[in-house]
Amino acid sequence: MIRNKIRTLRFMQGEMSQAELGLRIGLTRQTVAAIEAGKYAPSLEAAFRIADVFGVPLAEVFEWDANAQE
Repeated sequence: MIRNKIRTLRFMQGEMSQAELGLRIGLTRQTVAAIEAGKYAPSLEAAFRIADVFGVPLAEVFEWDANAQE
């Protein structure tokens, strides 16, 4: 299972909306919402773009939990 901190990072960026993040990374608001909710795993490129928007390493946005059951 892939966990993420996108919601927290958006809040820390002045309460950035899902739509704004989507525009900045080239995805729809709905896709951002699905990634944030853990219902969709982003492509590697999208994951790097998200980390870049927040100015943090990829590992600060996404975490792989191999023991979690989906």
